[in-house]
Amino acid sequence: MSVLDNFDSWKGFLSDKLQQAQQQGMSEKTIQSVAQEVGDYLSQSVEAKNEEEAVLRELWNAASEEEQQALANTMIKLVQK
Repeated sequence: MSVLDNFDSWKGFLSDKLQQAQQQGMSEKTIQSVAQEVGDYLSQSVEAKNEEEAVLRELWNAASEEEQQALANTMIKLVQK
């Protein structure tokens, strides 16, 4: 089973990776930049596996670059909880 098959699994995966990045001293700016790159990659290269991912893809593709950064930052906040 892929972490992309279930939205809760995806959020848990992102949370783990975020914690690892923070523990290794990655700056918030770098984390935000990487999050935006991941969003770009997923929207262009990975098929949505559930409704939540499909909505995120549609939002991402409709957004400007500035709005995509806001979405990436919001995902970071979501998985920090």
